[in-house]
Amino acid sequence: MPKRGKKYLQAKSTIDTQKRYEFADAVESAIKASYAKFDETVDVSVRLGVDPRHADQMVRGTVVLPHGLGKEVKVLVFAKGEKEAEAKEAGADFVGNEDLIEKIQGGWFGFDKAVATPDMMGAVGKIGRVLGPRGLMPNAKTGTVTFEVAKAVQELKAGKIDFRVEKAGIVHAPMGKVSFGTDKIVQNISAFLETIVRLKPSSSKGTYLKGIAISTTMGPGIKIDAAVVKDLVK
Repeated sequence: MPKRGKKYLQAKSTIDTQKRYEFADAVESAIKASYAKFDETVDVSVRLGVDPRHADQMVRGTVVLPHGLGKEVKVLVFAKGEKEAEAKEAGADFVGNEDLIEKIQGGWFGFDKAVATPDMMGAVGKIGRVLGPRGLMPNAKTGTVTFEVAKAVQELKAGKIDFRVEKAGIVHAPMGKVSFGTDKIVQNISAFLETIVRLKPSSSKGTYLKGIAISTTMGPGIKIDAAVVKDLVK
């Protein structure tokens, strides 16, 4: 087991690792336990009662966080013609088609999210092997393969995130920055969990939300009482 630093151990000493915290208390405790010199990200992890090996129990979706992520999101759009102009007007940072594909083939990845119109996917597929592992490949399921490029760009800029349950049945997602304060982080978590609950597979039996924990980039994990989620997401 890796050795932990003094600051981490000090932060962990302020947390009751056996306790299941209320949401607001958990967020407040995570913020107080933050010790890094930079503005740490607050992350949430949710353990679901699903078996992702079965297609009908795959949980995947998107949500626009009400307070965003607290960072500038650089959006690239693969489009041509009037859709290229629409993307530029919507605030996309990079817009193009074959020129951008060639640039990426050359090793450039100066963007955070990518959007493509359906008619561009044949060409974009050429770089799928380099975009896919980086989580940058446009996908219709996350709303990033669409002719509604303006809407897609605006949502990504506003803090839209996509998530997918891992093999272990856990979903991880960022919820904003420590500097947001307790209220904004709680509201972001609420929006995220509302979406998770709404996406519950009909084939999932038993307890769906098995465990929830939050942490900052460098800080210890704090367990949240999943029973209070019903009240939070009403």
